[in-house]
Amino acid sequence: MTTIPFKPASRRLAGVFNRIDAARDDLVTLTRDLIRFPTLNPPGEAYTPCAEFIGNRMARSGFSVDYVRGEATPGDSDRYPRTNVIARLEGSRPGKTVHFNGHIDVVEAGNGWTMDPFEGVVKDGRVYGRGACDMKGGIAASMIAVEAIAAEGLDFAGGLEISGTVDEESGGFGGVGYLARRGYFDAPRVHHVIIPEPLDVDRVCLGHRGVWWAEVEVTGHIGHGSMPFLGVSAIRGMGDFLALVEQELYPQLDQRRTQMPCEPPGARTATLNFNSIHGGLDERFSGLPSPLVADSCRLVLDRRYLIEEDFDAVKSEIIALLDKMKSRRPGLDYRVRELMTFQPTMTPPDAEVVTTLDHWIHKILGKPARHIASPGTYDQKHITRFGQVLDCVAFGPGILDLAHQPDEYVDIDDMIASAKIMAAAALSLTGTLSAD
Repeated sequence: MTTIPFKPASRRLAGVFNRIDAARDDLVTLTRDLIRFPTLNPPGEAYTPCAEFIGNRMARSGFSVDYVRGEATPGDSDRYPRTNVIARLEGSRPGKTVHFNGHIDVVEAGNGWTMDPFEGVVKDGRVYGRGACDMKGGIAASMIAVEAIAAEGLDFAGGLEISGTVDEESGGFGGVGYLARRGYFDAPRVHHVIIPEPLDVDRVCLGHRGVWWAEVEVTGHIGHGSMPFLGVSAIRGMGDFLALVEQELYPQLDQRRTQMPCEPPGARTATLNFNSIHGGLDERFSGLPSPLVADSCRLVLDRRYLIEEDFDAVKSEIIALLDKMKSRRPGLDYRVRELMTFQPTMTPPDAEVVTTLDHWIHKILGKPARHIASPGTYDQKHITRFGQVLDCVAFGPGILDLAHQPDEYVDIDDMIASAKIMAAAALSLTGTLSAD
């Protein structure tokens, strides 16, 4: 992205920006170093060394550092501890605290890469690697931003915090969820939170749709495969349920629209996806099949619902179709097991963190900021639900469409621009800097 030259009127801000420009090579090296930690989730590889790398670096810049393990959260074990790092720099006088939160975990690399996904290859002004945009480039940019403030020796108010947290890709329960339940996002400790997710450097993400994950199991009666009339097939029952969804529910979902500025536009409708389905023989089966009528069939549904929808009604729609399926075939039954639920959330467009980021995006990039909402959830859900910080948004470098893709990358110029925007916003939100 090409930015117009912007020369701050404030000498203090100019000094911070000069330090960020001078740290370009350091920013690239930092991003590469973070990518080289293969923090795969699952199972939670390399969480502790990556967190300690961040903590050690922030300590050298004068930050106090705390490590918090998400004990007894999903996946936590002595082999795969859910290690989070929080670094804090106190200002010289009372004021508001700005917290930059980034998740260190990444999804599996998958197939289709043309380079080593954990090497951090630099090419054509970009850094490539798994997690480059989602979201180690954003973590690196936020670290460079607060380091520049610290190195400039500014007499700032309040506090600055950086956190590297785990498990965002699987719900965030051992990371931000754990920290939020224990007061790490409560006032007066924290007042504003910026999550540098990859959303394009000129966009501020206000929130996200709701999510309901559930496992539906249809049960029947086992029988011999040569005499299926003596059994009740759970697979056929599940087929009936899926047909009802196609005929009755999907047309209704397609008609529901949200006023949230979700991107891409297809996410402005209510959606339902089936993440997996299985019935009959065990998934690990290999060999000749047994001649059995399946007495169980399970699927995992992924319902993304709108801020205008009622959660109880969302569940009731599924239950009603399961009841209809059950009534059509004697001998069938069903169970619904809750897996994960998060309410939709959206920070108001006139919130201080939003208007401040809007101001600096316009100043530094030379164009108005755009407001969006995410199709899927991210760690804002924990901060606004369990923490006490409602002034929370996502803003960071990277292209959202590249997340979880082969040859994922982050643009170096975008990281520099976002670091400047984050630094200027932090100084404004702490009350240290007036609008330039």
